[in-house]
Amino acid sequence: MTDLAALKSLINASTDERGQPISKLGYFCAPFRPADGPFSDQVIKVYRSPGDDAALDRLARCHDDYVAALMAARVPMPVTAFHLLEMESGRIPVIVQDALPAASLMRPRMQREDKDATLRMLDAAGQVIARFWHWADGQDARIGFHPSIRNFATRPGEAVFFDTFPPLIHYSRDEMGRMLLQYSEKRLMRVVGPLLQRRVTAIQDEWYSPAETLVGLVGSACRLRPEHAQAYLKWGREFVARDMAPWADEALAGLREPPRLPVIWTGFRKLLGLQGEPNV
Repeated sequence: MTDLAALKSLINASTDERGQPISKLGYFCAPFRPADGPFSDQVIKVYRSPGDDAALDRLARCHDDYVAALMAARVPMPVTAFHLLEMESGRIPVIVQDALPAASLMRPRMQREDKDATLRMLDAAGQVIARFWHWADGQDARIGFHPSIRNFATRPGEAVFFDTFPPLIHYSRDEMGRMLLQYSEKRLMRVVGPLLQRRVTAIQDEWYSPAETLVGLVGSACRLRPEHAQAYLKWGREFVARDMAPWADEALAGLREPPRLPVIWTGFRKLLGLQGEPNV
């Protein structure tokens, strides 16, 4: 059971007291892990509030449903809890998640380890993607998945997924497009984004496509280790034919050459000064 009073005190503490942010990705928030105290083995993610109680209550329900869906799909993940904390400024969304060893994060491992090791990591992540989509194929709810390399850690024999925000369940495409702005930590995104709402909304489309999530994984690997790109493409083609047959033709079309990151997303990342570090 999370001590909510202690959690509120920690969030109100200075950066030195609560710990430095452990991720530079920072689109929705800057996660931190305290160096000591009752939360030293957990990662804390504090999100901005839209100032709408009904929206916050819905967010809490959808997050609970999304975690339940990921577990039902047998997606390995750390223990994750969502809270709406009463602060002086009003309620704010906070996620408390069991911390994963820094050495297990997939992105830095993909950067430094040899080709065979990186192929094993891709296969572990691919198995999670395939398992999720085969499960989701039988569900009525609109549900998505964002299995990028930076959202995985690894341990012997499996990949561990840890990104549950925003909860990709129940929200319509337009609602999710608005959430990408409402909950962004970057004021510039909230100011400029509405002028580009259609493009912002399109960012999410990959997360709701089985084929594109796998193609996106391969594309990230090719960009991280271009010297192994052909090996990654070969793995991807064989994987979708073997484990993602319902979506194989669509995925194969995206694996003819190293996939590129969508221009709109690279443009927003440059505009916001975001860095491609693990989103822990």
